[in-house]
Amino acid sequence: MFKGMLISLADGAQRNEIREFSEDELPHGSALVRVLYSGLNYKDALAVTGKGKVIRMFPMVPGIDLAGEIISSENPAYRPGDLVLITGSGLGELHWGGYAQMARVPAEWLVPIPQGMSAESAMIIGTAGFTAMLSVMAIEMAGAVPDGREVLVTGATGGVGSIATALLAHAGYSVCAVTGRMELADYLRELGAKTVMRREDALNAPQKPLASERWGAVIDSVGGETLASAVRACSIGAPVAACGLTGGANLALTVMPFILRGVALLGIDSLNCPYERRLQAWKRLAADLTPEALAAVGKTHPFSDIERLSAELMQGHIRGHAALDMSQF
Repeated sequence: MFKGMLISLADGAQRNEIREFSEDELPHGSALVRVLYSGLNYKDALAVTGKGKVIRMFPMVPGIDLAGEIISSENPAYRPGDLVLITGSGLGELHWGGYAQMARVPAEWLVPIPQGMSAESAMIIGTAGFTAMLSVMAIEMAGAVPDGREVLVTGATGGVGSIATALLAHAGYSVCAVTGRMELADYLRELGAKTVMRREDALNAPQKPLASERWGAVIDSVGGETLASAVRACSIGAPVAACGLTGGANLALTVMPFILRGVALLGIDSLNCPYERRLQAWKRLAADLTPEALAAVGKTHPFSDIERLSAELMQGHIRGHAALDMSQF
């Protein structure tokens, strides 16, 4: 028997329940994993609070990522005791996820935790940090270089933004971090931001198709008018990695930034990322995210705090990324 959270739906009302499960209740899969840590991401908070349609089938054990150790595997690539992680792949949406002490999953979803990285560190990074790394890799492939213009990071005090700021600064980029929480400006400078800008000051007139050139690249986790304003102010050839929509899903732009300045809008899909790219991103995270940055951006909480933490995340009160200790119910 093991503990976990089950979300069910009855007469249109969501019910969150902490309960005991038996192994035979787990869904089919070729690998059985003891879950040591999970993470609290924006999708997780939406699922737990019921404020977003993240869960596609009920009942569901939520949690879109996990880190733990192999108990058994039909895939010979994994042996009992191996440390593994999963992000995306429908976990916590279509397949029972990381908010339980055991998970049975398809072995092809697993990624080995890189040497030198613990299961706890993997979930302090979590889906947020993985998305940030994919975004950094995308703008690099599109031509961003450290000696170019400033790189704009929006939503900088969130999980994606915090880790993106730290990764870019470590690589030598000049980072301008945008936030709605200027009281955390010192935190962003600690991560390596050269400039910290109020969210309101980063917005430009939406009726103008172009703004003055400023950004050499952008990593945006906000969407909406924040992303549109960033694109309008991009310099010639600037790549823009779009990986979130906390500020809205609509994008009010003309084609001018794309056909007059050659701005490249790059979509970041962490859910269905191919295995080799996942592996590359996690190896980069192990190598490029310094221990000091990891300590600054994340904190581990007992899973028993999940309801409170989810509400705080929805209110924008959590800095960086939260990991969850699945031994503490």
